[in-house]
Amino acid sequence: MKNALFGSGSDPAVPGANTPTGLPAVYCLVVEADQGDERSLAAMAIWFLNFSTWRGVHGIYLEDLFVRPEYRGRGFGKRLLASLAQIASQRGYARLEWWVLDWNEPALEFYRRIGAVPMDEWTVHRLSGTDLAKLADS
Repeated sequence: MKNALFGSGSDPAVPGANTPTGLPAVYCLVVEADQGDERSLAAMAIWFLNFSTWRGVHGIYLEDLFVRPEYRGRGFGKRLLASLAQIASQRGYARLEWWVLDWNEPALEFYRRIGAVPMDEWTVHRLSGTDLAKLADS
């Protein structure tokens, strides 16, 4: 994870250096909080670009939004989502989307409050492990 977000190889200052193009493929926004004389990671949003063939333009896919329990309720999650919305708007991206576990009612309620709507007509599919390798070899 550290290499994907913050670089690897001969130039650790270049994020995404481990991608085929050397360009970043994943991005991270962070919120730090003061802890006396130190700063602590309070929240983070890991995201990347996706593409909509329906709209013909990129969008942002939020892979993870995490706020440490001791920092919840302070607006950090909303601030991160607002930052992603600003990036999407400034760059002309069509949408910001993410998945939420259907049992995570606190998260679902938070997302409803900001106007997010579930995409219940879609079903997520995944290939991984041996099934992924099997298809790759076919």
